[in-house]
Amino acid sequence: MVHVLSSRVLLRPTDPERSRAFYGDALGLEIYREFGTGAERGTVYFLGGGYLEVSGRADRPPAPGMQLWIQVADASAAYGELSGKGVRVLREPKLEPWGLIEMWIADPDGVRIAVVEVPAEHPLRYRP
Repeated sequence: MVHVLSSRVLLRPTDPERSRAFYGDALGLEIYREFGTGAERGTVYFLGGGYLEVSGRADRPPAPGMQLWIQVADASAAYGELSGKGVRVLREPKLEPWGLIEMWIADPDGVRIAVVEVPAEHPLRYRP
């Protein structure tokens, strides 16, 4: 069995500086570590229980199926903050039939990001 000690999502953006501005400034993710130098240096952000590494450069945006899921305490507040920073909002916060409040945004390369609020009474908050 593989004993996983840590993990991260690796993102190779088409424009690393633009993506660092998005994840660091617009989303406000805190930096875990940085490595290398120049425009294609690596920046690893805290992503709740994991990490997001933005490094290198790609000729094309990531595969269309790549998506991120980020839980926040208040989706409406996140909507106000992110839309105020010019983040592309694909869909405003909405209560879904499965009980989560979800908003969808996109990074500069079009990677779709679910910004999710888990209401206090939702089963994800407790084990019945």
